[in-house]
Amino acid sequence: MVTLPPQSGLPMPSEPHQVREIAESFGTDAQRYERTRPGYPDAMVDAILAATPGRRVLDVGTGTGISARGFHQRGCQVLGVEPDEEMARVARHSGLDVEIATFEDWDPAGRVFDLVIAGQAWHWVNPVAGASKATHVLDPAGRIALFWNAMAFPAALAPGFAAVYRRVLPDFPFFQSGMPSGTESYTPLTAKAVAGIRQTQRFTDPEQWRFDWERAYTTEQWLDTVPTFGGHSRIPPEKLGELLEELGHLIDDAGGTFTMGYTALVVTATRTDTHRG
Repeated sequence: MVTLPPQSGLPMPSEPHQVREIAESFGTDAQRYERTRPGYPDAMVDAILAATPGRRVLDVGTGTGISARGFHQRGCQVLGVEPDEEMARVARHSGLDVEIATFEDWDPAGRVFDLVIAGQAWHWVNPVAGASKATHVLDPAGRIALFWNAMAFPAALAPGFAAVYRRVLPDFPFFQSGMPSGTESYTPLTAKAVAGIRQTQRFTDPEQWRFDWERAYTTEQWLDTVPTFGGHSRIPPEKLGELLEELGHLIDDAGGTFTMGYTALVVTATRTDTHRG
């Protein structure tokens, strides 16, 4: 049995922004993150931009630039804010501008934006402080758009995947109640984002949009992705190897491929006041 000691363990992520060691661990394998993590559907990016008055975009927790790239490719001027040096290095290599900082501590130096986005990252930001900071950098009528990819594991594989996690890593806090089955697993994150935006009293009431899409994986592609999930970089190597081996057997037995259902969930609102700061 693997025991995760309190001083270096993985607490249940009910308040992810307080677990900085997980939030800042993704850069340990930034190239894998860039190679394997899913992007976002074109329809989502187009809908956000259609509702935004300008093209100056601030990407919070830009990582390797996965969320920023769709906006950059549509002609937006994108600046990323990212606390991890290695993740930022990968993003810069693809032509993005990135500054190193947590969003809460980042100095905008008087710069303003039409759109603040965060892809798969806002749960690492204090939702109240982050929403307040957004009001400091958004022009009047600017928009905040926070989005996540919610996974829905195929019904034929989800029970087996969950059983592998429970057997190999009985103390691991993720997936112990089963593999994600859709948007419900993201409700706590989106609810905190909505509450943080409302608390500023400087945005319209947040809207929640969703965009369904799919991505096919081979066994090799999925096993390459798994180590990028939150907390997985801290699993002992021998146990991570065992986990990947057993997951691989399940996918191979199912034909060597599967289709993951994704829903891009968006929490978005428009700034309503004219006072910045």
